[in-house]
Amino acid sequence: MHTATAQRTATPPSALRATLECRPEAASHARHLTGTFLESLDPAPDQGAAEAVVLVVSELVTNAVRHSGGRFCSLRLSAQPDAIAIAVGDASRVPPQRRTPDVRGEGGGFGWAMICDMATATAVNEEPGGKTVNAIVARRGRARGHAAAPTPS
Repeated sequence: MHTATAQRTATPPSALRATLECRPEAASHARHLTGTFLESLDPAPDQGAAEAVVLVVSELVTNAVRHSGGRFCSLRLSAQPDAIAIAVGDASRVPPQRRTPDVRGEGGGFGWAMICDMATATAVNEEPGGKTVNAIVARRGRARGHAAAPTPS
């Protein structure tokens, strides 16, 4: 009797879903999950885009931990041909707002403006029991008005 063996090819995940407990270490865990997800993509986003995705995730999860009042938040990432979609859900219905940054370093106010600057699009969806904040980051180059770094000749 002859047994044929099918060749298996591992395909990287094109999406990630995680539920995080709203604790201070949630942002660190989200950054790790995001970095692992981005490294698995083929083609991988360029370095500037990957750094932007990690920073946007970190800011959104930090905001969920600090401001939502909930016990858990969710993180969803999905790879699209030209972008990475980020969604962070939490228990608050209050949307993020631009604030005057506290330059003394005590009150924040930098995150939402930074997210809006790095993302090609943002949206906030109110849902039963909270909201989801969505951001799209381009896989190549810098988002919104930021020139890509020149390549050496």
